[in-house]
Amino acid sequence: MVKNHMVVPGGGASELACSLHIQEQADKIDSIEQYSVRAFAEALEEIPLCLATNSGYNSIQYLSDLKKQQVENNCPYFGVDAMNTGNNHMIEEGIYESVMSKKEQLMLATQVVKMILKIDDVIAPASYE
Repeated sequence: MVKNHMVVPGGGASELACSLHIQEQADKIDSIEQYSVRAFAEALEEIPLCLATNSGYNSIQYLSDLKKQQVENNCPYFGVDAMNTGNNHMIEEGIYESVMSKKEQLMLATQVVKMILKIDDVIAPASYE
């Protein structure tokens, strides 16, 4: 917060909004790369999915409803109502997360995936035969 005081909505709202946007962009890709872009979008959905599960909701239905709310209202602020207040608008509820924290989380996760993919390239299955 010292370097950057900007915030994003919490409760998985920002991850879900990013996921929806990435899925839209994946529709524009004609090559096989579309599948990896979609997989990244699906991975982002895991955060609100876990939050919904941990809050006692039917996570798949809840995530589906959140997507519908974000798309219909054209508002990326709808997230998981973990406190069961009946309002899942994260800005109205005062639930925020640091932009820098989100940025670092996404960069670290991407680096881990890249490292795993490099290991798969280095260790060839033929070397174990």
